[in-house]
This record gives sequence, C-alpha cells and structure tokens, in this order.
Amino acid sequence: MSNLIDQRSTPAARPETRQRIHDDEQGPESRRLARRSHAQTRVRWELLRNLIRKDLKIKYKGSTLGFAWSLANPLLLLAVYTLVFQVIMSAGVPRFGVYLMSGLLIWNAFSASASAASGSVVFNANLVKKVRFPLPVLPLSAVGFAVVHFVLQLAVLFVVVAALGYSFVGLQLFLLVPAFAVAMTFTVGLSMLVSGLNVRYRDTEHLLEVALLAWFWLNPIVYPVGLIRKLLHEWTWIYFLNPMATVIATFQRAIYKGPTVNPTTGQGILADPGYLFYLEHLAIAGAMSLGLLWLGTHVFRRMQADFAEDL
Repeated sequence: MSNLIDQRSTPAARPETRQRIHDDEQGPESRRLARRSHAQTRVRWELLRNLIRKDLKIKYKGSTLGFAWSLANPLLLLAVYTLVFQVIMSAGVPRFGVYLMSGLLIWNAFSASASAASGSVVFNANLVKKVRFPLPVLPLSAVGFAVVHFVLQLAVLFVVVAALGYSFVGLQLFLLVPAFAVAMTFTVGLSMLVSGLNVRYRDTEHLLEVALLAWFWLNPIVYPVGLIRKLLHEWTWIYFLNPMATVIATFQRAIYKGPTVNPTTGQGILADPGYLFYLEHLAIAGAMSLGLLWLGTHVFRRMQADFAEDL
C-alpha cells in the first residue's frame, strides 16, 4: 500500500526532462565519436603534410641550390619565352613575359599535379599493399607538392613585375581567389580520377601526358584571347567551356596590367576588361569542377578496394 502511495505521489517526469536525461545518456557516446573523427582527420592531415615534405626532400636531395631551383625556374621561363615569342616571333603582345607567366604558372601547377597524381598509387605500390592508411592522400600529396611550387613561383613573379616597374596592385587581384579555388577543385577531381584509373588501366598515365600536351594549346597562354575571338566569333563561348581556359584568362586579368588591345593587330589581349565576365565564367567552371571532383572521388573509392590486387 505504501509503495502504491509513493508511486502515485511521485510526479511523472516532464518531456523536456526525459529528453535531457536521454541526451545525457547519449552524450558520452557522441563525444567519443566526435573525438575519434577529429583524431582521424588530424592523422590524415599529418600524413598528407609528411608525404608532401617527403616529396620535396626527395626532389632536392643532393642539390646545391635546393629550393632555389623553384625560384629560378620562373625567371628562366620568363626570359626564354619573352625572347622566343616577343623578340624572335614578334608576338605583338606588350609585356609578353608578364602576360605569359601569369597564365603559365597556374597551368604548370595543374599539369604537374595531374601527371604526378596519375602514378602516385602505382609508385607507392609497396606502401599500399603493406600499410593500411587513407589512400586518397597519395594523389592529394601530388597536388600539394605542385601547389607549394606554384606559390613560390607566383611570389617570384610578383617580385619581378614590381622590379620592372609594372603596376599590378588593384582590385583585380581579388579575382585570384575564386580562380585559384576553381583551379584546385578541378585539379583534385582530375587527379583523383586518373590516379584511380591508372592502377587498373596503366595506359591512363600515358594518355594523360599526350592529352596535356594538346590541352596546353587550348588555353590562352602563348596567344591572346583576341585570336580566338577572331577565329570563332560568336562561338567563342565554346572555348571557355574549358575550365582551365577560364582560370588562365582570369589569372591574366588579375596580374597583367598592360595594354588590353594589341597595338599591331587591334585584337584584344585579355578576355574582357571588366570583372563580371570572369565571375560568370568562373561560376560555370566551378560547377563543372565540382562535377569532376564528385566523379573522381567516386571512381577512386570504388576502385581502391582492388588496389592491392591490381598492383
């Protein structure tokens, strides 16, 4: 009887109280999972940094100049291309070296990333077969390695441009942010795709090398966009469906501040003197890059279970 009285006299727990009790019971488990996820993410980033650091050390091991070669490379390219295209072949683009390098550096970062990533899993076959680790860090480390070189070389380009007395500071520099984001998204997507395919289909690496050679000429690097407008007229928009053409044209708009029209031919040098053109085309290129990123990640994850067998 007293038990019945005690049960009746005890008020029922309110819904919010029951929910709080439930949350308290689930709290330790959710916190444990969150800590595990955070720890795994930290390990992946640390592994990625170590792989990039290893590649940098291997590349310059035994070299007297070391990292200085990364700084000398854009200077040499600037001198050679300026001599060949502006002096010998009379390209007709004022400050051609600056125009060229503003697009060439990001292209080199893209092509170097894709080329290195295509063989990244095969090159590390022993590691893949013996050690369990997140395999996507292999192509990502190839991209990170190329990005380190790109940043160093871009800094050198800025110093050279300033030393030559050319002005490049202005609002147009902010275009570099979305252009670089699109370039990296597209690069990572392609790198994941070719690195996964190359494990099973070894011709992928060689096909990519040929494709990159042809792809280079589909971008306004050694010629002005005005030449494309002259050839394609109202169909020029097809040319800019190439995401890298859009990225390169945007980098040129951000860095090159020479005449926008070729004084010899009257053709436009830059794709557009304003900003809206680049933002619109970067949005399209960004959407295409996200699609490639999804495809590349999906293919890599589907194929990585068979990597050990295929290797």
